Amino acid sequence: MDNAISDSQSCVATINVESPKEQKKSKTKTMDDQKLNERGKWNNKIEFVLSIAGTIIGLGNVWRFPYLCYKNGGGAFLIPYLIFFSTCGIPLFVLETALGQSTASGGLTCWSKVCPLFEGIGYATQVIVIVLNLYYVVVLAWTFFYLFSSFTSELPWAKCNHTWNTDSCVEFQSINTSSQWTTFKNATSPVIEFWENRVLQLSDGIDSPGNLRWDLALCLLLAWIICYLCTIKGIKSSGKVVYFSATFPYVMLIVLLIRGVTLPGAVDGIKFYLQPDISKLSEPQVWMDAGTQIFFSYALCLGCLTALGSYNKYNNNCYKDSIALCFLNSGTSFVAGFAIFSILGFMSYEQQVPISEVAESGPGLAFIAFPRAVTLMPLSPLWSCCFFLMILLLGIDSQFIGIETLVTAVVDLYPNVFRKGNRRELFSLAFVVLSFFAGLSMVTEGGMYVFQLFDYYAASGSCLLFVAVFQSVCIAYVYGVDRFYDNIEDMIGYRPGPFLKYAWLIFTPAICGGTFLFSLIKYSPLKYNRTYIYPPWAYALGWLLALSSIVCIPLVALWKLTTAKGPFRKRIYQLIVPDDVMLKKRRGKDMEPANDYHKTVSKEPSETILSPCLLENNSQDPKQLITTSF
Repeated sequence: MDNAISDSQSCVATINVESPKEQKKSKTKTMDDQKLNERGKWNNKIEFVLSIAGTIIGLGNVWRFPYLCYKNGGGAFLIPYLIFFSTCGIPLFVLETALGQSTASGGLTCWSKVCPLFEGIGYATQVIVIVLNLYYVVVLAWTFFYLFSSFTSELPWAKCNHTWNTDSCVEFQSINTSSQWTTFKNATSPVIEFWENRVLQLSDGIDSPGNLRWDLALCLLLAWIICYLCTIKGIKSSGKVVYFSATFPYVMLIVLLIRGVTLPGAVDGIKFYLQPDISKLSEPQVWMDAGTQIFFSYALCLGCLTALGSYNKYNNNCYKDSIALCFLNSGTSFVAGFAIFSILGFMSYEQQVPISEVAESGPGLAFIAFPRAVTLMPLSPLWSCCFFLMILLLGIDSQFIGIETLVTAVVDLYPNVFRKGNRRELFSLAFVVLSFFAGLSMVTEGGMYVFQLFDYYAASGSCLLFVAVFQSVCIAYVYGVDRFYDNIEDMIGYRPGPFLKYAWLIFTPAICGGTFLFSLIKYSPLKYNRTYIYPPWAYALGWLLALSSIVCIPLVALWKLTTAKGPFRKRIYQLIVPDDVMLKKRRGKDMEPANDYHKTVSKEPSETILSPCLLENNSQDPKQLITTSF
C-alpha cells in the first residue's frame, strides 16, 4: 500500500510558476539562442564569375581607359599598362579572391584570421567602400536623368531653343568649315549648357551649395532603391541579378561598336586611339596613370573580391577564375576604346575639328562628348537610350556589389547580431537610407564640386596603392608566402607557378610603394574644370577624406598592441600568429610553418612554455605558445 501511494505521488506533475520577470528573462534567452541564418554560398560558378565581372567591368573601362590610352601615347601606353597588369593587377586579384575563399570571411574578419596586427587593412578597405558608395551612385542618378530625357522625338541637348540655353549657345553641328569656328570664341554648345544649366544647374562654387535639385534627388532615390532590391537577400538576390546586369552591357557595347565603326571618320578616330608615341614613356605621369587605371578597373583593395570569393565552395579553382577575369576586364577596356573613338572620329569628321578637341574623360565623355555624338546620328534618341542604358548597367553592378561588400564585412564581424531573422536586411536598409541622405549634398546646385572632392581625394589611387603595399607585405612576409601557397594548393589541388610568389614578395610592394610616393611628390590641388580653385577648407576636407582610410592601418595596429597583455615581444608574436583554423588545412593535414621563426616555435616544443590560461584549459591554441625568450 505504501509503495502504491509512493508511486502515485511520484506520478504527480510538478508545476513551476515563473514570475513575470523570470518569464521575460526566459523569452530574452530564447531570442538570444535563436538559430543563426546560414551564411550562404553561390549556387554555381557562373554566379560568382558574373558577380566579379559586374564589379570590375564598370564605367572606368568605357570612359577612362580609352582616354588614358590616347592621352599617354596611344599603343605605347599598353607597355606600362601590361607591366602593371602582370606585376600588380593579377597578383593582387588572386590574393584577394583566394584570401576570401580560404577564410570564408568578408573584408574585415579575413585579416584578423590571417594576422590580427594588420586587421586595419580590412577597416581601411571598408572606409573606402563607404565613401565610394556615397558618390559613385550619383553617376547613376545623372545617368537616369539622361536616360529619361532620351525618351523624346528630339533630344533636349540637340538645340538651343530651351529655357536653360543662353545667348552664347551655338549649334556647332550646323557649322561645316573650321574657319567659321573663330567667330564663336566665347560660344558654348547646347550639350554643355544642358549638362551645366539643366542637369547640374551649377553654382559659383562649393561655398554656394544652392537649392536641392529635386529631379536629381528622385533619380538618386531610384538608384538606391534598385541597389537595395538587388542585395535584399544577399547573394541569393544579387547572384540572380548579375545574369542580366553583367551580360547586357556587352550586348550594348557590341551594338555601339558595330554602329561606330560604320560611321564616316571612324578609321581616323581608331588611328588616333592606337597610334603609338614612344616618347611618352619617358614621362612619369604615364606610368602613374597606368597603375591607377589597373587599381580602379580591377576593384583592388576594396574588399569586394574578398567578399565575393568568400561565398565560393572551398575547392573552387579561384586561381584560374582570377586569371580569366583579369584578361576579360582588360580586353573589355581595349575593345571599348574602339567603340568610343570610332564615334569620336565621327564627331571630328562632322564638325571638322581635331579629335583632341572632342576627346574627353570621365563624366565629360559620358555626359558631354557622347550625347553630342548621338545628336549627329539618325535615330539619335534610340542610340542615346542604348548608350545610357549601358552606362547604367555598368555602374549599377559595381554599386550594389559595393553594398554587399560592406554588409558582408559587418555581418561576418558580428554574426550573432546580424545573422538572425531579418536583421541583415534591416542593416542593409539602414545603410542605404543613411547613404541616400548623405548623398543629397551632391545633387544640390553646388553638388558637382562636392562630387569632385570625393572622387579626387577619398577613393584616390594613392589610398588604394597604400593599402596594396600592406596587403602584399602582410601575406608575403608576416603570414608567409609559402603558407599562403599551401592554402591555395589545398583549395585548387596544385601550386600556382612561382611568379605570383615573387610578385607578392618583391614586385607588387615595390611598384605600388614607388607609385604611391610618386603620387605624393607630384600632387597638385584639385581644380574643377581646370579653372575653379577650391577654398582652403575644402582642400583640408579632401585630405581628411583621404587620410580616413590610410590611418586605419597604423591606428588599429597601435590599438591592438596597447590592449594586448604581456611583454612587448609576446604581444607582437600573439598578433602575428594566424587564427588556428588557418594553421591547419581543411582536409586534415597540418600546414607547414610560414618561416623559420614559426618553425622554431612548432618544431621545438621543449623550448616553449604554456601560459597559465593554456594550462588550465588544456588547450592547444597556438596563439598561447610563448617562447622562453619572451
